[in-house]
Amino acid sequence: MIEIGKTNTLSILRETDVGLFLGDTEGNEVLLPKSRLEGEYKLNSKLEVFVYTDSDSRLIASVKKPIVQLNEFALLRVKSVTEFGAFMDWGLEKDLFVAYNEQKYDFLEGKFYVVYVYLDDVSKRIAGSNKLDKFLITEDVKLEGGAEVDIMIVEESQLGFSCIINGLYKGLIYHNDVFQDLFIGDELEAYVKTIRPDGLIDISLQKSGFKNVLSATEIVMEYLENNGGFLNLHDKSSPEEIAAKFSMSKATYKKAIGILYRHRKVLIKPDGVYLVVKEPGAEDANIIDAE
Repeated sequence: MIEIGKTNTLSILRETDVGLFLGDTEGNEVLLPKSRLEGEYKLNSKLEVFVYTDSDSRLIASVKKPIVQLNEFALLRVKSVTEFGAFMDWGLEKDLFVAYNEQKYDFLEGKFYVVYVYLDDVSKRIAGSNKLDKFLITEDVKLEGGAEVDIMIVEESQLGFSCIINGLYKGLIYHNDVFQDLFIGDELEAYVKTIRPDGLIDISLQKSGFKNVLSATEIVMEYLENNGGFLNLHDKSSPEEIAAKFSMSKATYKKAIGILYRHRKVLIKPDGVYLVVKEPGAEDANIIDAE
């Protein structure tokens, strides 16, 4: 079966004046126009193509690979805007159309927006929508607290950053849980904090509880080992300074330093933190002084 809006591996059936006709094992065919051919092809060989619909709703194949496929979300740039909608660059010869009534905000030429690619039931054409919520699942969420997930940042509000989780669910990262710069379209690994009754999911960019602290200790140790054994953060350092350097809260940082200190891996001084190194055969630790 030829899948619209997806990459298909098809056989080259025959060559005509208009292009190559490709087919699957069930007798379905699609045209790869002559103007879009690249290189040489042999009959009966396999070809990987993306299949979509033209302005007359006919199936067309392309050897180009789009940025996004059917039923996926992506950050795309607006190439042009008309009174009916916007045309987005998704990497193919034919731009992706986002109708005016599928825009949450009025699109502007040259700007980037997150859109969902779907197959329109009426026109049977592939189209895009910026009204993302209607494509997300809010019931029977198959996630658990603490689960590691993949997210895409889609919007910023007064509460925090809205995100899409695993391409299926809607999530929120509160501002007070953000310790790094985030931008619309960013794709990151994150962790489930809470699943609410309304289906909205609270997300954290850091592991929860002790796992978060263990991860923070690894980050601090790596920094010390790569920076002469000295870290110029101390008890009076601001949360902003710590977040800028390590993308973690001051509380998490202090817990991590506490663990490293109890394991005799660091010494804490008024001007910062020093890595402790044991010389071979020596029981007493020596401090690497900052130069």
